[in-house]
Amino acid sequence: MEQTQNKWWTLGAVCVATFMLLIDITIVNVALPDIAKDLGSSFTDLQWVVDAYALSLASLLLTAGSLADLFGRRRVFVLGLGLFTAASLLCGLATTPDFLNLARAAQGIGGAAMFATALALLAQAFVGRERGTAFGVWGATIGAAVAIGPLVGGFLVEHVSWQSIFLINLPIGIAAILVALAKVSESSDPEHGGVDWAGLVTFSGGLFLLVYALVRGNAEGWTSGLIVGLLLGAAALLTAFVVVESRSSKPMLDLSLFRRPAFAGAAIVAFCLSAGMFALFLYLTLYLQNTLSHSPLETGVRFLPMTVVSFFAAPLAGRLQSRVPMRWLFFTGMTLVGVGLLLMRNVGPTTGWTALLAGFIVAGAGIGITNPSIATTAVGVVEPRRSGMASGINNTFRQVGIATGIAGLGALFEHLISSRFSAPGVPSQALASGDPEILPPALRPEYLAAYTGALDELFLIAAIVAFAGAIAAAILVRPQDFVSHGE
Repeated sequence: MEQTQNKWWTLGAVCVATFMLLIDITIVNVALPDIAKDLGSSFTDLQWVVDAYALSLASLLLTAGSLADLFGRRRVFVLGLGLFTAASLLCGLATTPDFLNLARAAQGIGGAAMFATALALLAQAFVGRERGTAFGVWGATIGAAVAIGPLVGGFLVEHVSWQSIFLINLPIGIAAILVALAKVSESSDPEHGGVDWAGLVTFSGGLFLLVYALVRGNAEGWTSGLIVGLLLGAAALLTAFVVVESRSSKPMLDLSLFRRPAFAGAAIVAFCLSAGMFALFLYLTLYLQNTLSHSPLETGVRFLPMTVVSFFAAPLAGRLQSRVPMRWLFFTGMTLVGVGLLLMRNVGPTTGWTALLAGFIVAGAGIGITNPSIATTAVGVVEPRRSGMASGINNTFRQVGIATGIAGLGALFEHLISSRFSAPGVPSQALASGDPEILPPALRPEYLAAYTGALDELFLIAAIVAFAGAIAAAILVRPQDFVSHGE
């Protein structure tokens, strides 16, 4: 009886931690315009509010998974919770964009420890059909966090302050720590060889150079010595990372896992979902608040159709996993995301937010179907003892997708706007904010036409990314790649 009770406590602790991580991301999106006004943040600063978190999270997830396998997954999970909670306090105390972004990076370090161990803890606690149920609940938690986040964030920003969106993590984090210490069982991989420092340095360094180049490319010039050097450096380090991992006897990223097509397919879908859909939330928020002049709370309400549909679709997908081949769940989910993004291509200078409504609903269904499928596949195609690494790799691809998606889409967005509209003394970064108040009244109609036209093209690019994920899943995710995790 105690074991049965503890596994549900484990699910509760993991879901609370996941809820805190994701509600923080969605809350931040709604608060970005107010952060910009209060701290004097530029468009680049706003990108880094999200990317500083995603980048540190992506860079350290694999190392956190190795540390969890070595020292214990519960121990690393609890330490990550503590660091994330403390960093949230620092975010709430920030007085400059740089201070906030450094605190966000610290949040990402704590988040890496939590993300790297979440699915591994669930994989150990649940077996058989109950695992599908647990992952379905976990997917529903994602939907709930995404649904509640904009509403809570909008309410707090309007009626308290943007700082409060970070301070709300304190009671949630403390509660999760207490539950984990009291009820979650410890697990580890005693044969693990330790931390792969060469892999950590090459991967994190290469990823940082790539994202920094994408963020600064328009401002510095894509053919400038700085940007070319950054891109070459990123390519060299990421190539070195692959070489290091292929030759290491105990790599933090076991490249042999990608010989199983289903594992590679799940990783590609995780990347495409984040780069094609979740990275767009920054630009959707700026459009709703700055261009359409909705308040933070009103913006949160307008995201509800997408997030509520995702919330209800996730547990349904979890139940279907024992009846429908995983590849077709992936294909259906990512296709719906792509179609939803295409349906959003109705925005214009005179349209309201309802032009996005059909796309929000369809994309929300796709997100809800895809998320639990990614989770199940990531640990379902490896032996239980390797679930820590598999979980870390899966979530790394999610965060790399967000980091590179925001940076890449931002660079493209700035270019598309500046190619359609330019104003003397107004940099393209300022134009990317979507705020017509930065221009004289006579120039605003032309600017809004250029801005919504660029956003329309951004939806098309994101849809192509989503469809690519759907095709990859249909080809790569095979039933024979799954490992039996029976009773």
